[in-house]
This record gives sequence, structure tokens and C-alpha cells, in this order.
Amino acid sequence: MKKLGFTLLYTAALALANPVSADVSAAKALSTGSLKNLVWHDTPKPTMDGSFVSFEGEPLTLEHWRGKWVVLNFWATWCAPCRKEMPSLSALQADMAGDAFEVVTVAAARKPSPKISMFLDSIGVDNLPKHLDTKGALGSQAGVIAMPLTVILDPQGQEVARLFGEADWASDDAKAMIAALIDADN
Repeated sequence: MKKLGFTLLYTAALALANPVSADVSAAKALSTGSLKNLVWHDTPKPTMDGSFVSFEGEPLTLEHWRGKWVVLNFWATWCAPCRKEMPSLSALQADMAGDAFEVVTVAAARKPSPKISMFLDSIGVDNLPKHLDTKGALGSQAGVIAMPLTVILDPQGQEVARLFGEADWASDDAKAMIAALIDADN
């Protein structure tokens, strides 16, 4: 009985000391369907501090989204799976973005190009940012070796999961997973 009490006390202390890990575990259980290949980390990875720019050329870092859960997506206009995935990211943004969550998209591009706007217009996406990784700093730090790559960041800006390849981010599974992450912080 004493051993059981100690185990319960230790488990409770661990959960209170690291609540993000417990939250991620709940969300991990909900990553099914097209998200089944999402790789969840046992412990959050350090914050990426690589710079990128807005479509207008303003410098950005991920610090701008500190305090929110973020689905960070790396894409390119020449990427066929990105063409399929971007509308679902747009739907996720429309349905769930707010004070606690946001979809952030970063295109692999050296400079602003009409191709980026034409690409997004052609697939009916008008609510996602047109951020650019002009120097490849953020993509390099994120380990982008193929696109699309999607990284989930916790409110501290740390990576908790990643997925190479496309997913249906507008699915009920994806929304439930994101809701579990958001609700865990409240």
C-alpha cells in the first residue's frame, strides 16, 4: 500500500511539474487518420530562432507567436502535395485560429513572387500568411528535407511533433487533436 501511495504521489508530482507532456500525450492519442504518421517527441525540442520574412519583407521570428499553439507548415509553389494540403490548413485556420492557436505557413522562396499569390488563389486559399524563408535559415533549422513539412509548436515555441508529407488538417481528427492541446492549457 505504501508503494502504491508513493507511486501515485510521484506520478502526480511529475504531471504537475511538466503539464505540457501530459497535454501532448492526450493529443497524441487523437492523431489518427491522415495524422497517424505525426511523430511526437518525448520531450519538446528547443525553440527555432531562424529568421524569415513577411511577403512585404518585414523580418520575423517564431517569437511573434509565443503563447500560442502553432501548426508551422513549410511549403513551395512547385510542391504537388502542398497544393493538396494547403486548403485543409486554410480550413483549420478558419475554424480554430484565435488567442490560443494559429496556422503559420512559410514558403521556400528567395523573394516575393506573383507565383505565390497565384498558387494560393488557384486553390482558393486567402487566409494563410505568405511568409518566406528567403535565406533558408528557418527551414534549415527545422530540418526541411522534403515538403510539405509541418511542425507543431507549443506555447513556449518548442517543437512537440512533426510530420513529413501531407495531411488533412481540416479533418475531425486534426481538429480534435488541436482542441486537446488548446484545452489542456486552460
